[in-house]
Amino acid sequence: MAQYQYMAAVNVQMALCGFGCRNPIGAGFLAQLGVALLLVLMFAPVAADPQARIQLPRTGLTADDLAVIVNDSDPLSRQIADYYQKVRHIPPGNIIHLRFPPGRDTLSSDEFQQLKVEIDRATPAHVQAYAVAWTVPYRVACMSLTSALAFGFDERYCSSSCGPTQPSRYFNSPSHYPASDYELRPAMMLAGIDFQQVKTLIDRGVAADHSFPAGRAYLVITADKARSVRAVNFDLAAKELDGVFPIEIVESEAIADRRDILFYFTGRVHVPQLDTLAFLPGALADHLTSTGGQLTGFGQMSSLRWLEAGATASYGTVVEPCNHMQKFPFPGIAMFHYALGASAIEAYWKSVAWPGEGVFVGEPLSQPFAPYLREIRPGQFELHIFSPRETRLRIERSRSAAGPFQPFAQQPRIRRGANRVRFKFSESEGYLQLRW
Repeated sequence: MAQYQYMAAVNVQMALCGFGCRNPIGAGFLAQLGVALLLVLMFAPVAADPQARIQLPRTGLTADDLAVIVNDSDPLSRQIADYYQKVRHIPPGNIIHLRFPPGRDTLSSDEFQQLKVEIDRATPAHVQAYAVAWTVPYRVACMSLTSALAFGFDERYCSSSCGPTQPSRYFNSPSHYPASDYELRPAMMLAGIDFQQVKTLIDRGVAADHSFPAGRAYLVITADKARSVRAVNFDLAAKELDGVFPIEIVESEAIADRRDILFYFTGRVHVPQLDTLAFLPGALADHLTSTGGQLTGFGQMSSLRWLEAGATASYGTVVEPCNHMQKFPFPGIAMFHYALGASAIEAYWKSVAWPGEGVFVGEPLSQPFAPYLREIRPGQFELHIFSPRETRLRIERSRSAAGPFQPFAQQPRIRRGANRVRFKFSESEGYLQLRW
C-alpha cells in the first residue's frame, strides 16, 4: 500500500503542475489537422460577423465528438437517447443502434465482444467518446461497461487478489482527442431509475455550460480509515488549487445543509444527509467504497444516489477493488481539468489512473468552465474564462484566416479562478486567435 500511495502522490503533483508535465498532442495528428484546416479556411466564405472571426482554444469535447449508444430493445434507452440527441444536438450519424435483451446488470465477455464489433463498425472515425443511454447493464464480467467500451474487454484491467490493474494512458492527459491520441474512447452512462430522473440530469448538465458556478469543494475525511485513503492528498490539492476553488477539508461523517456544492469527495459505505444538500449544475461527487458502481445493488450506496441528490456526474467500482487510490478519482486532478474547461467525462476519466473496474455515470458534455465570448456592443467583446493557474491572454491577429498570426495587443493577465477580459476588434481588422 505504501508504494501505491507514493505513486498516487506523485501523480497528483504531476497533474497539478500543469500541462508542462505531459507530452503535447501527437505532432503527426496536428500536422494533418493543420493541413486540413488550412484548406478549409482558404476556400471557406468570409464571415461577416466579427465574432465568427475570433478563434478560442479548444478546452473540451463537443457534441460532434460524442456518439450515443442506444439499445433499441429497451424503450427507456430509446427515450433517453432521443432526448439527449435533441438537447445536445448530437449529429444523427453519431447515434449507434444496438439490439440485445435488456434488464441484466452484467454482460458476459462473449456477449460484450459481439456488441463491441457492432459498435466499432458503426462509430464514425472522428468520434472521441461515448454516452451510453441506459442504466443496465453496467458491467462486463470483471470490468465496468464504460471501461470495456474504452479499452475493449481485457482482463489486464481487472484485479487479481487485490492487486493493481493495467493503467490508463489517458490519466492526467492534456489531450482533447483521446481516440486519436490514445486509441480509446472514454464512456459515461446516462443512468437513472426512470426517464424523468435522467432528463433532469441531462438538463442540469446543459444548464451548467459556461455558467462559472461559484461553488465550493468539500473533501471529507470520515472515521472509516480504509475508505478515507484519498485524504493523504487533500492538503496538496487544497494548496495547489488555492484561489481557484474554495476548498474545505472536513473531518466528519458527512456534510449537511450546504447549498453551494460543486465537488464532494468522501469515503463511506453509505453517505447520509444527501437530502439536505444542494448541488450546483455541473457538480461532481463520489464516495470511495467497494461496490458503489453496482448501480442497482443494495449492499452499499449506489453512485446513482449522487445523481438523484443533484450531482451531474459520479463514479463507483463494479467489483471489489480494494482501497487502491488509483482505482478511484483523485479529487485534485478532476478539479484541475474541470477548471481548464474540460467536460465532465474528460475531467473524471483523467482523474482515475486504473479505471478498469470503475463505471462513470452522469452527463458527459457538461462544461461549466468552458470559455465564453460575447459582443457587448459593436466592436467590443468580453471574454469569460476560468483558469487553474496564473497566465497571460495572448491575442494574435492576421489579415488572413490561414495566418500567419502576430501579437495584436497587450497580453492581459489571467488570474487563478474566474476572469473577464474586454477588448476591441472590428470586422475590418481581419482574424483573431486567443490563447492562454
